Amino acid sequence: MLWIGKIGKEKLMKKNFIYNILYQVLILILPLITIPYVSRILGADGVGTYSYTYSIVHYFMLIAMLGINNYGNRTIAKSRNNKEEMSKNFLGIYLLQILMSIFMIMIYLVYIFIFNSQYKYIAIIQTLYVISCIFDVNWFFFGIEKFKLTITRNTIIKILSLILIFLFVRRQSDVGIYTLILSGSTLLSNIFLFSFLRKHIKLKKINKKDVLKHIRPCIIMFLPVISVSIYKIMDKIMLGAISSIVEVGYYENAEKIIQVPLTVITALGTVMLPRISNMISANQEEKVKKIITRSMKFVMFLTLPIIFGIISISQEFSVAFFGSEFEKSGILMQYLSITILFLAFGNVIRTQYLIPKERDKEYVISAILGAIINFIINIIFIPKYGAIAACLGTVMAELLVVSYQTFSIRKDLDIKKYIYDSIPFLIKAGIMFFIIHWFNYLSINEIYRIVLKVISAIIIYIVLNIEYINQNIQLKELISKYIRKVVEV
Repeated sequence: MLWIGKIGKEKLMKKNFIYNILYQVLILILPLITIPYVSRILGADGVGTYSYTYSIVHYFMLIAMLGINNYGNRTIAKSRNNKEEMSKNFLGIYLLQILMSIFMIMIYLVYIFIFNSQYKYIAIIQTLYVISCIFDVNWFFFGIEKFKLTITRNTIIKILSLILIFLFVRRQSDVGIYTLILSGSTLLSNIFLFSFLRKHIKLKKINKKDVLKHIRPCIIMFLPVISVSIYKIMDKIMLGAISSIVEVGYYENAEKIIQVPLTVITALGTVMLPRISNMISANQEEKVKKIITRSMKFVMFLTLPIIFGIISISQEFSVAFFGSEFEKSGILMQYLSITILFLAFGNVIRTQYLIPKERDKEYVISAILGAIINFIINIIFIPKYGAIAACLGTVMAELLVVSYQTFSIRKDLDIKKYIYDSIPFLIKAGIMFFIIHWFNYLSINEIYRIVLKVISAIIIYIVLNIEYINQNIQLKELISKYIRKVVEV
């Protein structure tokens, strides 16, 4: 990829951000369509069965990818100006990925037929997820900033999956069909993207050293991934093993709703990681710091009202959205909403500073500390408190992770400024929450109350922040103005 000028960079980053936002909006909308349907058809037991078995296969997928998603993205971004070097890096990393994927497929099959008896049928279908790792080259296309291709592919596949779910998942016993649609669509999506590689890669011979040199950095990037998964995925495995599958179902649906706004908030990090990695390789340190300052303020502007909004509508929303069987999910959503703040703040620090700067040690240590505290809380409290304990463990883990990461870079970035800039948004989000709280006393249908709260909250928050919006975002070009300002620093 040849060097492009300032205007070209601006246009490329603006397009990538817009593509990502549009895709995240799609991700936001689709679950709002599928989750209530699937919850009512499969019930808490069916949702829990899928979630429990997926949580297990997810670990095999993580090991198969061995931290390659972040490491590969960063490595490709830094070498993309030299096609020879980029191709050599890709082939070395990808060969390692193939070997790990094949090995984990074999290990997973051994696990299914020796250790898994209760959910063997569903676990066999989940094998497609591990197979899909062989063809997963998203990291390469993110590294060269080809977001349009990956997002277009994902959009088509997700819409197709949505249609198939409504056509074929009709009974509580259709957990297997539901699993086949989701795992099969992931495999199909990766194969489709894989077919575009030849346009960007120059095939050449590589030797053993070209593969071996990537093992150590991949393992370093893998450690935080596996550690984070302990409080992202292990919660569900522990719930299913020492509590109940129904508790997994409650937790799964609550977490799905929390992930919806989080994907939009973290969209900026996905775009900025390869861009900042490339800027750091060009020694543009001051520009990077200014970008992070703007990114943090923008992310806090989005995050704080979302947290207050979820807390306000969670209990009535869970019953109206999932069905009366999932009333407990509303309580879990209130606990988990707190993690949005820690995840959003940490995402900027992690994807826009620690990973691009190759500060892998801080990233690894923070994730391990989070995993340890989460495991301790889970093992002690899950037997008695079930999914509530899993939420508490996740909140404490995310708090510890972002605290350590923030402490480790306190001398490099202006943390006090980030906090100070966030205070006005916190106050205005609190005012918004206080106003819409009074809607609870209206004697109207729950669905109408939810809609009234959401619309009112958006209007109130926009009015309270109109000065920031006009100065930094400009309503008529919401995204382009923000990206232009970022690039101009």
